Amino acid sequence: MVKVDLSGAAEFFTSAGPDYALAEMAHRTLSQKSGLGAEFTGWLELPQRILDGELDEIISAAEKIRSRSSALVVVGIGGSYLGARGAIELLKPIPGPGDPRIFFVGNVLSADALCDTLDLLGDVDFDVNIISKSGTTLEPAVSFRIFRELLEKKYGTKADEHIFATTDAHRGVLKSLADEHGWETFVVPDDVGGRFSVLSAVGLLPMAVAGIDVRRVIEAAISEFKALDLRSPENPAWKYAAARQHLYGKGYEIEILACYEPSFRFMAEWWKQLYGESEGKDGKGIFPASVEFTADLHSMGQYIQSGPRTLMESVVRFAHSRRTYPFPFEADDTDGLNYIAGRDIAEVCHVAADAVKEAHISGGVPNIVIEAPMRNEEGFASLVCFFEMACAISGYMSGVNPFDQPGVEAYKKNMFRMLGKPGAV
Repeated sequence: MVKVDLSGAAEFFTSAGPDYALAEMAHRTLSQKSGLGAEFTGWLELPQRILDGELDEIISAAEKIRSRSSALVVVGIGGSYLGARGAIELLKPIPGPGDPRIFFVGNVLSADALCDTLDLLGDVDFDVNIISKSGTTLEPAVSFRIFRELLEKKYGTKADEHIFATTDAHRGVLKSLADEHGWETFVVPDDVGGRFSVLSAVGLLPMAVAGIDVRRVIEAAISEFKALDLRSPENPAWKYAAARQHLYGKGYEIEILACYEPSFRFMAEWWKQLYGESEGKDGKGIFPASVEFTADLHSMGQYIQSGPRTLMESVVRFAHSRRTYPFPFEADDTDGLNYIAGRDIAEVCHVAADAVKEAHISGGVPNIVIEAPMRNEEGFASLVCFFEMACAISGYMSGVNPFDQPGVEAYKKNMFRMLGKPGAV
């Protein structure tokens, strides 16, 4: 299970400290499905449902793609791609022998980015996984039409065999298209919002194609959610949710999520959507931002250390590295680095992280450490379950519905009107 260390935030708490009674109430509201948005809390049971349901079909489809294609083009935006991309970059940053390349499109409206992807794809055999609840969101719909055309030019009448649709089980434009063309389909659950859907086919199919052991992920997630049902201040989700809400009440309105692994970058992007969409409403919400350490210490470090004291810092650390590399000894010591000779680079990084924590606390930045055991399937699953559970509890503690996102529709209405979509006002 993920561990949470609040020692770096304790001196910033009031004497009362985090409100664990409110965290308990929020957890009860969540588990009893009695709060706002309760109809979208299916993510709590999702791993077990997937294990009992679609998992074998997901793995079978992934094996089919891996056996015949050099690439999978994943078309989706927001929760339809961020979790999968975060998982793949965290666990498989370098494709192994026989692993298809995974391209993510449909998340921007940039002609340059689209053409760059087409150039990288070249003339290899590829499949397409379109992920959309409705099929009408503009960004993925635009890319999907383009890549459908490419498939038709490349495979002719067999193009439909190369399309996999992850969509609503019963309705919507994409579901109708899938039924008409006979595409293999997977379900976006009705009771799971996009940003909570990574442990469904939404995330699992691209992950499996990339070579990630999704059965291990799901089995670990089942265990993690059981562990996170602990009704105690020792529950790491309670610690994180209650601490950040307590600090928010003291004026720390911006949370920066940091990690010392560059491969965590898109996990941080997933986290930003999860917390930003869940909590940013009704004039409330901690602003989620992210940094990559140690690189960003040489660009954003000054601001974090000495800027406005409205920042809290949450740092994801992995207890164990996947690989080791001892720093070499040099007889002349011309660079003066023999003082770390023989020490593993991972150990040096851990010391650097401790030094940064100490510096930022002294500069007035509360520090929360979130520790996962390792960058593997179990570590990924534990982080996903932990952040989802803590997000729901934190949202209920703040008095908002953590599971809706009415604000994201405003720009869409304006865009459709400006583009001249029939019926748009």
